[in-house]
Amino acid sequence: MTNIALITGASRGLGLALARSLAGAGWSLVLTARGAADLERVATELGAVGIPGDVTDPAHVERLARAAPELDLLVNNASDLGVTPLPPLAGYPLEAFRVLLETNVTAPLALLQATLPALRAARGAVVNVTSDAATGAYEGWGGYGATKAALEQLSNVLSAEEPELRVWRVDPGEMNTRMLADAVGAGEAAGAADPAKVAATLHDLVNARPASGRVSLQ
Repeated sequence: MTNIALITGASRGLGLALARSLAGAGWSLVLTARGAADLERVATELGAVGIPGDVTDPAHVERLARAAPELDLLVNNASDLGVTPLPPLAGYPLEAFRVLLETNVTAPLALLQATLPALRAARGAVVNVTSDAATGAYEGWGGYGATKAALEQLSNVLSAEEPELRVWRVDPGEMNTRMLADAVGAGEAAGAADPAKVAATLHDLVNARPASGRVSLQ
């Protein structure tokens, strides 16, 4: 039987690398990202279903759920960095913070709720991609880190409420991605880990299916 995964933020970075890794192992994929052209190229490359859109849009969430009536793995990877350059909390624009919460916390919960019947039926797994900024006190990272801390606690509670599922809150560590470059500059980001190597470790986690919990990949 073919395993089926739904991955958000799948057009670049960790989402793309994981999609390639899973596709190489024979998984069927439903992929989404905001950039339609990039997503179309990825979907064509991998023989996947690509559904462009914004995960904060309830109608898009419903489209994704309908596209995956059977589902073994949900990967909530899509997220936003927020305001850049990264501001201190004393001056963080509150409306921007509300938008960040919508993207990084509410949207993953909405997609989880929409796909939960399929995940329950398969006794599937959920990967919620978080960050060491959820637990560490890094100047400028308060807004982003607060949203990832909230996503971690959602994951923690979900694992207690849904014991038949595996729910992993995954800290991938620093990776050489556009998001990290936006935060710290391209030069510094270039020294971070290759997303493909991190994705391989995440794929191993999915295959091993350990107990629910927090996982650091680096």
